Amino acid sequence: MDSPVAAPATSTGTGTAAGAGAGAGARRRPLVLRNRAFGAVWLGQILTQAAVRMFQVGVAWWIVAHAVPEAPGLASGLFLAACTLPAVALAPAVAATISRFAHRSVLRTAAALAGAASGALALWAHGGGLPLTGVYGAALALATCQAFFDPCLTTSVPELVDDADIETATGFELSTQSLAGLAGALLGALTVDRTGVAGLAAGCAAAYLGAAVLVTSARFRTAAPSDADGADGADGPAGPPPRRPLRRILAGLPSVRRILICFTAANLFTAAVFVVIPLYTRSVLFGGGGTVALLEAALGTGALVGAFTGTRVPGRPTVAGAWCLGLMSLALALPGLFAQRPVVAGCLAVAGWCAGAVSVRFVALFQRMVPTADKPGFFAVMQAVLGASLPVASLLFGSAGDFLSPQTLCLVQGIGLLPAACALALLGSRTPDPAVAEPAGGER
Repeated sequence: MDSPVAAPATSTGTGTAAGAGAGAGARRRPLVLRNRAFGAVWLGQILTQAAVRMFQVGVAWWIVAHAVPEAPGLASGLFLAACTLPAVALAPAVAATISRFAHRSVLRTAAALAGAASGALALWAHGGGLPLTGVYGAALALATCQAFFDPCLTTSVPELVDDADIETATGFELSTQSLAGLAGALLGALTVDRTGVAGLAAGCAAAYLGAAVLVTSARFRTAAPSDADGADGADGPAGPPPRRPLRRILAGLPSVRRILICFTAANLFTAAVFVVIPLYTRSVLFGGGGTVALLEAALGTGALVGAFTGTRVPGRPTVAGAWCLGLMSLALALPGLFAQRPVVAGCLAVAGWCAGAVSVRFVALFQRMVPTADKPGFFAVMQAVLGASLPVASLLFGSAGDFLSPQTLCLVQGIGLLPAACALALLGSRTPDPAVAEPAGGER
C-alpha cells in the first residue's frame, strides 16, 4: 500500500534534522512554532475565515438592525444563503482546480481575489447609496473564494506536516473556524454599528491581503512521491494525479458517506444559529451590537476549546459524535425556555464546544481513511455535502423568523438535532477509530 504522505528526513520549515535528541526537543514545541510553513498557512487561514465571519456577522446584524427593520428574517436568510451557496454549487470546479494546480497558488489567488472584492465593496459603501443587492453580490464573491480556499488547505495538510503530525495539524486547522468566529463576534457587529459597511469591508480586505502574503511566504512539499505529478511545492501547475469521479469517491467509502449524511441533516438545524442570534438579540434580549458580539464570542470560544480538546473525547467517533450532538441539542433548545443573557451565552458556548470536538474527531478520521489521490475531490465533496443544508437552513429559519418568535426557533433547533444524533449512534461499530483506521492510500 502507498503511504498517505511522503516521509522526508526533515519536517517542512524546521531545517535539517540533527538527530533524535534534536527531534525530540522540537516535538515539545507547538506545531505552528516548529513548522514555520504550516504556521504561516494556518495564520493565513485564520485571517481569511476571520474576515468572512466578520463580514457575515456584521452584515447580518446590519440587515436586522439598520437596513431592513420591517422584515429582517427573510432578508438575513437570503444573505446567509448567498454566503453558503458557492461551496455547494462549485464543488466539481473546486475539486478539479485543487487537483490540477499547485495548492499554494490556489490559496494565494483565492485570498487575493477576496481582498480585491472586499476593497471594491468598501469603496462603493464609502461613496454612499450601497444597495442590498450589492452586499449580496459581495457575499457571493467572498464565499466563492472561501469555497476554494478551505478544502485546498485541508488537502494541503500532508504537504506541510509529517504523518505523525496530521491529527495535531487538523486540530489547529479546525480551530481557525473558532478563532474566526471569535473575531467575527468581537468585530463584526460592533464595526457595523460604529463605521458601517464601508469600515467592515475595509477590515476584511486587509485581512484577505495579509493572508495572501502569508501563503506566498510558505513552502509546500510534494504529498506523495508515488503520485508522480511533478509538483515541487512551488508555484506553477502540478501534473494532475489520477482522479476518480466525485460520485465514485463517496461510493467507495460507505462509512464516510453515512457519516456525512448524518451531519448534513444535523447542519440543517445547527446552521440556523447564525440566523437566530441577531433575531434573538433584537426581539428577545433587546440588545445591540455588543450583545451580538457576546453571543457570537461564546459560540466561538466554545468551538475553539472543542477543536483543541476533541481528541480527548473517549469512544469511537460515531459514539462520541452522537453524545456531542445530543448535548448540542439540549444547549440550543434551552434559550427557548430561559431568556437570560448569561444562560444563552453559556448554552452557545456548550454548543460551540460540541461542534469543535466533533469536527476534529471526524476530519482526522477522514484524513487517514481517504486515499491520497482522492483527497482533493473528497474534501470538495465533503464541503458541498455538509454545506448543502446551509442555504436551506438560512432560508427556512430566516423566513420563519418573520412569523415565529426566536425562542420557538431555538426549540425547533434542539428537537431537530435529536434524529441525527440517534442515526449517528446507530452506525456503531461500522466506522473504525482513527487510531486503527486503514491509512489513506490503501486498497480501494
